[in-house]
Amino acid sequence: MAGMTVGPSAYWYLTRASGAVALLLLTASVVIGIAAIARLRSRAMPRFVVDGVHRTASLLAVVFLVVHIVTAVLDSFAPISLVNAVIPFTGTYRPLWLGLGAAAFDLLLAVTVTSLVRRRIGLGVWRGVHWLAYLAWPVAVLHGFGTGSDVKKTWLLVVNVICIVAVLGAVVVRVTIGWPENLRLRLGALGLATVFALGLAVWLPGGPLGQGWALRAGTPVSLLRSSGPLATPSTASTTTGQASTVSPGTRSLSAGFIANLSGTIKQGHGTTPGLISVQIATSFTGTVAGRLEIEIDGPPVAGGGVALRHSSVTLGSPPTPVSYHGSVLALNGDRLLASVRDAEGHSLSLQVTLAVNAQTGTVNGTASASPAASR
Repeated sequence: MAGMTVGPSAYWYLTRASGAVALLLLTASVVIGIAAIARLRSRAMPRFVVDGVHRTASLLAVVFLVVHIVTAVLDSFAPISLVNAVIPFTGTYRPLWLGLGAAAFDLLLAVTVTSLVRRRIGLGVWRGVHWLAYLAWPVAVLHGFGTGSDVKKTWLLVVNVICIVAVLGAVVVRVTIGWPENLRLRLGALGLATVFALGLAVWLPGGPLGQGWALRAGTPVSLLRSSGPLATPSTASTTTGQASTVSPGTRSLSAGFIANLSGTIKQGHGTTPGLISVQIATSFTGTVAGRLEIEIDGPPVAGGGVALRHSSVTLGSPPTPVSYHGSVLALNGDRLLASVRDAEGHSLSLQVTLAVNAQTGTVNGTASASPAASR
């Protein structure tokens, strides 16, 4: 963000890119396995070539999944630990959807490990475990839709559509080869594929592609991601079962809130020679009304912006404009995470997302706050 920092961290980009590549590779591996392309081989495409492509795609999918997991853990903006990434349903960040990703990784890891010791465990055991790869694919697709912050981006939608169409096409090819032998099994496979596709078509518009998904997916209020549509105060109230309209000021700041911000931004000299200071003053209305002011001091960075060195954050609402004090904990592109506390020791975790208009010196954005454990 102009006047604040250069942009999202490299981990942010790597996590999303590696996840998309892993899905494409996993899809290629599954398509080859389902369609049994080896049975359709010709002199131009002998079996060992097809098997080699299948094996390479599978191994590369696991490699990119490892990159996806490591970068997600290292990108500290969301609370994802290594344990959350490999043990399903243990995290607090979108637990169901992150848990599905962990389950898909564990299934693929089991397939990879048993493939390495195939001669020791026997063909029957290996083949039984190998079928888990087919289960990992739909689980991975659901994980991507449920947790992906870019899920509404055109490029990612295209990637997902390509993967889904490819697997459905492979199922049709496999079912038609040798028809009508094992008819019940073939119809069962075709039915499962159809149910999955129709289920996605029904779920997506009101789910990940709808409004307020970040909250409904289980994102902690203090860590709502700016890459997805952030819930408005009325959306949040409806989601939690509260009244959809709440007059400003009827709730205290200590209960937590989501609000739209607007204000000004200016840059000046920092508290120490060589540093610069970015000062942001905003006000908000919604379930609560108040004022949020942020000041960040640090060395200037190439291309414009400031690196976080010192900071101060004040938050208040009428009739007490300043009732919470704190500092910025993390700065990542147009998002920042802060912690503030009042005189009685009550703490709030804040996530702020801002869009800066450098020409007019104004800012607009959103803020979300949730009660934090007091020390």
